Amino acid sequence: QVQLVESGGGLVQAGGSLRLSCVASGLTFSSYLMGWFRQAPGKEREFVVAISWSGASTYYASSAKGRFTISRDNAKNTVYLQMNSLRPEDTAVYYCAASGSGYPHGINEYDHWGQGTQVTVSS
Repeated sequence: QVQLVESGGGLVQAGGSLRLSCVASGLTFSSYLMGWFRQAPGKEREFVVAISWSGASTYYASSAKGRFTISRDNAKNTVYLQMNSLRPEDTAVYYCAASGSGYPHGINEYDHWGQGTQVTVSS
C-alpha cells in the first residue's frame, strides 16, 4: 500500500520559513516524479513545484520561483520543500504527490497523494 506522509507545516509570520517533508512508502520512490500542490480555502488545488526522479530537473510555479526549493533524497524516500519569504497568500494545505508519468504540472498526472499538511502565514 502506497503512503505519502507530509510533515513540517505550521504557523509562521510573514517573511518566515518552513521546511516540509514527505516520506513515501510502498512504491519505488526513485521511479517517480514528486510534486507539491497546495489548496487554499475555497480555491482549487494548484501546482507549486515538482522534481524529477533523479532530481536533475525541477519545475516551479511562478508563485514559488525564487522563494521555494524542492529537493529529494532517494535513499530516504523523502522529498522536501523549503519555503522562504513566506507570504499570507501562501496559506494553504500542502500536498505531496507522486507521478509515474513524469509530467509535472497536471493534477491528473499524479497517482498517489498524501493527506496534506497545513501551512498558515500570518501578516
